[in-house]
Amino acid sequence: MKIRHERRDDAAAIHALTETAFKGRPYSDGAEPRVIGALRTAGALSLSLVATEAGEITGHIAFSPVTINGQSGRWYGLGPVSVWPHRQRRGIGQALIREGLRQLEQDGLLRREG
Repeated sequence: MKIRHERRDDAAAIHALTETAFKGRPYSDGAEPRVIGALRTAGALSLSLVATEAGEITGHIAFSPVTINGQSGRWYGLGPVSVWPHRQRRGIGQALIREGLRQLEQDGLLRREG
């Protein structure tokens, strides 16, 4: 598995992946693909990573800035995290989360405390 930054031509594949990953889940209203699209359009995807295997996108994660009580800081919303249903429970989502946090920290956008 390789993890890389989202490319412009990945948008349709990420949309399909996210739609399929969340379809029919009791905790989802189906808005996840639209949320990613809206964040992308607004330029608010601080970090968007895809996991690939044999050139196929198998997972995606989005990080976007968060404002709390009108204050912005080094806070990021994580999600959605999407993995094709037949590839779930194999560590892809976990690897995307770890790599995303590592990159945010490396870029000085995130400071881990504790």
